[in-house]
Amino acid sequence: MKKFFLTVKSFLKETDILLFSLCIITSTFGLLMVYSATRYTLKDGAHFSREFIIMLLAVFLGIIAALFLSYFDYQVYTKFWPVIAVFCVLIMLALFKWGTGPSSRPDARTWLSIGPINFQPSELVKIGFIITFGVHLDKLKEKINNIFSILQLGAHAAVPIVLVAATGDMGSALVFMVIAVVMMFVAGVHWGYFLGGIALVGAATPLIWTYVLKQLQKDRFLALIYPDLYPDIIYQQQRGLNAIGAGGITGQGLFNGAYTQAGAVPESQNDMIFSVVGEELGFIGCIAALLLIVLITVRIIYVGKKSSEQSTNLICTGMAAMIIGQMIINVGMCLMLLPVIGITLPFFSAGGSSNLCIYLGIGIVMSIYRHNCDTGAVNIRVYDSLKN
Repeated sequence: MKKFFLTVKSFLKETDILLFSLCIITSTFGLLMVYSATRYTLKDGAHFSREFIIMLLAVFLGIIAALFLSYFDYQVYTKFWPVIAVFCVLIMLALFKWGTGPSSRPDARTWLSIGPINFQPSELVKIGFIITFGVHLDKLKEKINNIFSILQLGAHAAVPIVLVAATGDMGSALVFMVIAVVMMFVAGVHWGYFLGGIALVGAATPLIWTYVLKQLQKDRFLALIYPDLYPDIIYQQQRGLNAIGAGGITGQGLFNGAYTQAGAVPESQNDMIFSVVGEELGFIGCIAALLLIVLITVRIIYVGKKSSEQSTNLICTGMAAMIIGQMIINVGMCLMLLPVIGITLPFFSAGGSSNLCIYLGIGIVMSIYRHNCDTGAVNIRVYDSLKN
C-alpha cells in the first residue's frame, strides 16, 4: 500500500498540474454556460439537458483519457505516426459511405452515428494530424526550405484539408490550414513560401467561390455585407450579438439572460455559447473565458519550449494553434466579423466529440511534460521496451 501511494505521489509530481487544473476550471465554466443555455429546454421535471449530460460525460472521459495518455512516453505516439496517419485517412473516408450531417445540412457527411451517439471524426483527426505533421516537419528540419520538402509538407496538409472540406465541414478545414501554417512557420519555413501561398489562395478564390462553396456557405459570407438581403441567414448572428450587447459590463446574471433563457439565439449552447457568456456574465465574463483559453495555450507553448526535441515543440505548437485558432474564429462569428462556419469555442461549446478530443490533445502535451520532468520517472516507458 505504501508503494502504491508513493507511485501515485510520483505520478502527480510528474503531472503538469497547472495545465490540468486550467483545463478542468475552463471546462467547468463551459459546463455551467451550457447548463444555462439549455435550461429553457427542460421538460417534465428534468434537471439536465441532453447536451449538458453529453458534454459532462465527454469531459469526464476526456480527463481520464488525458491522464492515461500522459502516463506513457510520448515517443510511443510519435514512433507510430504512419499508423496514426493511415487511421486518420480511413476514418475520414468512412464518412463518405456512412457519414451523416445535421438537419440543416443534409448534403454534409460530418458525423458517424454509433447507436444513439454522433461522433465527429474531424475532431480526432486534428489531434492525429498535429502529431504526424510535427514528426514530418522534424524529419525535414535539415532541408526544411527545399522546394521538394515544401511540396511534401503541402501534400501532407492537403490530405486532411481536402477530405474534411469534401465532407462539407469547411470550418474544420480552415482550422487544419491554421494549424499547418503555424507549425510550418515555427519550424522555420521561409516567409517567401507563405507569401506564395497567400498569392495562390488569392488567385484561386474565384474558383473556390464558384466550384467549391455551397450556396448556403456563399450566403453566409454575403449576409455579413448585405444583412438586409439575407435576414434568415444573419438572424442567428444578429441575435447573438444583441445578447452580448445586452449583457453590458457585468451581465444580466447567471440564468437570467433574457435572450438565452427564451431560447432566442439558435444553437446558443454550441456555436453561439459566447453570446451566453456575454449576456449573463457581461464583458467581465467574456474576458475571463478568453483569458482562461489563452492561459491554456500559453502553458502548452511553454511545455513545447521546455522540451528538448523539435518534434515535441511543434506538436505543442500545433495544439496551441488549434485551440487559439478556434477561439478566434468562434468569437469572430459571434461578433459578426466572420460568417458562421460551425466552429466550437474550445472547452465551452457543447458537443461530445470536440470536448473529448481536445482532452486527448491535452494528454499528449502532458505526456511531453512528464517525459521532460527532472524528477525520477516512475511512469511506464513503453518506448524503451520497444527499442530493446
